[in-house]
This record gives sequence, structure tokens and C-alpha cells, in this order.
Amino acid sequence: MPLSLYSPAPMPIYEYRCENGHLLEVMQKITDDPMTTCTECGAPVQRVFHPIAVHFKGSGFYNTDYGTAKRKRETEKSASSGADKHDAKVKESKSEAAKPASSSDSKPSSSD
Repeated sequence: MPLSLYSPAPMPIYEYRCENGHLLEVMQKITDDPMTTCTECGAPVQRVFHPIAVHFKGSGFYNTDYGTAKRKRETEKSASSGADKHDAKVKESKSEAAKPASSSDSKPSSSD
């Protein structure tokens, strides 16, 4: 038997869901017509679409633009350890510094 380097062209696998909840995976050519009825119960089917993961690469995109489990844990840890409390203290000290200058240093106006 001669060794063949030819392999059949891969065909996409489409997922369909019928109104009764059956999930079907069908290997079809792109040019084939989509399925219309469920093979198990005969109900109408719809093609199921899944989102794809996209990572943009290049000089305008940074690794920090994409969320990771590690980054999520770090954010939660910093929030629980007081990062928000620190921000609140800074905000309070700024507002306290602004109050005395506006209320106690004002001079009464004199009318001549």
C-alpha cells in the first residue's frame, strides 16, 4: 500500500440546538445547507455560536489590557487590604485642608 501524503480537507464542526434542548454537533462543508430539523425529535434547530478569544498584538496594545485570573486576584487583594481606605483618607485630608481657609480667615467688609 503506497504512503499517501494527502489528507482530506478538514471540515468545520457546527453545533445546533433544537427547541427541546438537544445539542447536536454536525461536521459539514461550508457550502452545505444548514440543518433545519433535529435528528432525535424532528423539532426546528438553530446554529449555536460561541465567542472567540481575540488578542490584539502590536505596539498599540499592552499585556495589561487583557484580564487574567492572577490580575483579578491581585485587584481583589489590594481592595481588601485597604487600598480604598487609603484613597478615602487622602480625600478627607484634602477636604479638611480646604475648609479652614474659606471659613475662619475671611475678614468682614468695612463700609466707609
